[in-house]
Amino acid sequence: VQLVESGGGLVQPGGSLRLSCAASRLTFSNYVMGWFRQAPGKEREFVTTISTSGGNTAYANSVKGRFSISRDNAKNTVYLQMNSLTPEDTAVYYCAKGAQRGQGTQVTVSS
Repeated sequence: VQLVESGGGLVQPGGSLRLSCAASRLTFSNYVMGWFRQAPGKEREFVTTISTSGGNTAYANSVKGRFSISRDNAKNTVYLQMNSLTPEDTAVYYCAKGAQRGQGTQVTVSS
């Protein structure tokens, strides 16, 4: 399994970013996918997950109403739309399939 995240960067508070995770070497549509994040000096934190069809999602309370997960099974890709970003969202964001994850993409929210 290979998971490759992209789309991170530096954004001002209140801004938006869209992360992508391209998956390969698996039957993507068979798997629940998710996003986690880890800020410096903090534990890894669950962010969101999406069912195989995309019909069911779950979010951490800290991002509910601001972040949105989606997937395109034809493109083997899962997305994370992040709006109304705050400095507390600064972290490395990881795409995950079960215990497997990608290399992460850095998101920094700062003015």
